[in-house]
Amino acid sequence: MSTSPFKPEETIVEQQGVVEKVAARTVTPGKVSRSPFGPDDQIGMLNLMTDESRAAAWAAADPTTMYDISVDYHVGMPSWAGMGDPTYQIWMSHTPQGSVNENVLGLGEEQNHHVTYSGDCITMYTHTGTHLDALNHFGLDGMVWNEVRADQDLGSRHWLKNGAEQFPPIIARGVLLDAAGAAGVDVLPDSHRITADEIASIMERQRTEVRPGDVVLIRTGRMNLWHDGPRYLQNEAGLDREAAALLAEAGAMIIGADNVALEVMPSVDPSNWHPVHTYLLGECGIPIMENAYLEEIAAARLWEFVMVGAGLRLRGATASPLRPLLFPLRAGTTLP
Repeated sequence: MSTSPFKPEETIVEQQGVVEKVAARTVTPGKVSRSPFGPDDQIGMLNLMTDESRAAAWAAADPTTMYDISVDYHVGMPSWAGMGDPTYQIWMSHTPQGSVNENVLGLGEEQNHHVTYSGDCITMYTHTGTHLDALNHFGLDGMVWNEVRADQDLGSRHWLKNGAEQFPPIIARGVLLDAAGAAGVDVLPDSHRITADEIASIMERQRTEVRPGDVVLIRTGRMNLWHDGPRYLQNEAGLDREAAALLAEAGAMIIGADNVALEVMPSVDPSNWHPVHTYLLGECGIPIMENAYLEEIAAARLWEFVMVGAGLRLRGATASPLRPLLFPLRAGTTLP
């Protein structure tokens, strides 16, 4: 396997039709992009996933081994609430004894004793737990991906375009870039800035390459702090804009990490409090995955895998919970 972060030049030529669709290669910095997939596009670089690429990925997957990189939802879990967004809450709306005592359905004591019925409700910020950011989550100057405008395409309850319901289920090649492992630590230091040079060094160390249509996951080790909510949420290590650009220009379809914001926090850009989000979502059309549990696959040195996952079809939402399942490649199998 090549040690370069990009495909060999002859492969780039072969895939020229795909490479030309990588929006990151033609962005105007600081401006929301028009989609190379046309004025009606609402999924950005997920368009790089095709019937053929899904078939090739699924054919290469070893279904006998599976890694679930989602976190479980529970009261008290770490959740971004710095701007007043609700934390995860769950409560019972129906209980077996409550049905007996209240007889809500009017069925009588005998049937309420016989049928043991429970029901519950949840509330949470859509960016809670393992999730995928939609392309309306961040943009610039009143616009989001594909020049969708807040003054024209935002309703009373949600965006009318670029919502989470637009995203198709994912079956794709993925790669893990273990930044914490490369640094020889369990957890990168607070506010550690992962640079483009660092990403390139990790890829060379792992002999890993990023190809058009890949899911790229970055391990900072932050999940080791998951059960210490305040520490997990504050001053996290993450990508800077140049590191994100390296991956985006290579053709990454999704970029994710094991932290709450993907990017280094606080921002290193005095003019933009979330520069990687505005760049990837607004300029490049690349969805962002956050709060992914990457400890098991890092321990297994699973640098290349097939990812299968789908979010909830929440109309107009800026994110959706995601349960990504990762499968190693079958022995002797390679992905083109």
